Amino acid sequence: MTRVFTILVFCCSLSVPAIAAESAPAGDAGGLERLDFREVVKQAKDKVFPAVVFVKCLRESHEQGKKRTEDVSGSGVIISPDGELLTNWHVVEKATEVRCLLLDGQAMDAKVLGTDKDTDLALVQLVVPENAKPLPHAVLGDSTKLKEGDFVMAMGAPWGLSRSVSIGIISCKDRFLPEAGEYSLWLQTDASISPGNSGGPLVNTDGEIVGINTRGAFFGGDMGFAIPSDTIRIIVPQLRESGHVNWSWMGLQLQPLKDFKRNMYFDGKEGVIVAETDPDSPARRAGILPRDRLLRVNGKPLNAITEENLPAIRRELGLLPKHKPARLELLRNSAPLVLEVTPREKGKVEGEELDCPRWDMTLKTINQFENPDLYFHRQKGVFVFGIKYPGNASNAGLQSQDILLKIEGKDVTTLDEVKAIHEEAIRNVGTKHRVLLTVLRNGLMRQVVLDFSREYEKE
Repeated sequence: MTRVFTILVFCCSLSVPAIAAESAPAGDAGGLERLDFREVVKQAKDKVFPAVVFVKCLRESHEQGKKRTEDVSGSGVIISPDGELLTNWHVVEKATEVRCLLLDGQAMDAKVLGTDKDTDLALVQLVVPENAKPLPHAVLGDSTKLKEGDFVMAMGAPWGLSRSVSIGIISCKDRFLPEAGEYSLWLQTDASISPGNSGGPLVNTDGEIVGINTRGAFFGGDMGFAIPSDTIRIIVPQLRESGHVNWSWMGLQLQPLKDFKRNMYFDGKEGVIVAETDPDSPARRAGILPRDRLLRVNGKPLNAITEENLPAIRRELGLLPKHKPARLELLRNSAPLVLEVTPREKGKVEGEELDCPRWDMTLKTINQFENPDLYFHRQKGVFVFGIKYPGNASNAGLQSQDILLKIEGKDVTTLDEVKAIHEEAIRNVGTKHRVLLTVLRNGLMRQVVLDFSREYEKE
């Protein structure tokens, strides 16, 4: 199918006056020097633009009920002369091939060094030819110095087009997004961030990377979000060393002292409220209860007056040593309490996937962080991830999110078990072309007969 995109281009003329900036030269009676803002922008752009890379990936997808290979594209920025590249996790997610196009026209293959879904960051290494010159690269700046109103530039390759740069300001330097960014706040900017800009740099007027462009909004005016460089500085060394961020996990659900959205306000100006503890978590086993006020961990204060303070606390807890008791100081009913909690590895935050050809569906393992509703019913197991239409699974009445309990009366809890049964069934399709599946749907068990005598792929 050919897709036709209509791009509306708005042309405008902008008169940019010179701006005043502090100057140190002796003898300047006014103490001010007139700077051309256009020159400031040009100098900053020239420092980073050569390091901006167009990233094109081939990746596997199982969402449509079969394994498919898709073309995806995004952006990245080189951060070292030997070709280390920063981009987003969602740009290189499940990539089987990564190719990069540099500003000077060089095309290079690349390999993914490490990814972290929780912060949506990825570190990629360009495969640089031997005896090649050092690559142009940009440096990380300090996002903590940003203020609302500071000018920034968003760079990248939007819509898979050639590189571009858009300019705007920092609209909010500490934006909290409830469903995104467990361990980090966001930089909000009105510099245009479009599809394909993901992974490109957000740059200050000193020509430094202060963020990685990640999210954009299509409605309500220009509004984009970038991962701040103070978060990047924490994540990149771990991606470089081990290929992932091994977050610690206690199972604490936290709530600020002044929760305006829920209209809940707690006494005191210190600490953070425990809203809930996850089932079978270290926090619950240690005896932490809802409405406990957590004051300190290993002597370090934890304060969340508003929801904007929560990601920093989660990050502090997530970076605690694993399998080593942490000392938590709390208040319970205004009485002080000290408990020890031993964090464990958070582990994978997304399940593995399996294609079941001829059954015309894909399966995925249940993961407590990605599928909490399914995890409530079954802590270990597999569920129907994608359904092919038309296909045998859809004809049988199977639905996405069905938890697969049994095949032909045999319990299944892993993809390997399902894979072995599926392969045997396909080998014997000439003599038997039906299987009885037991599934759990919305807490109710049901039997489904899957007839796979028809081969839709050849029709």
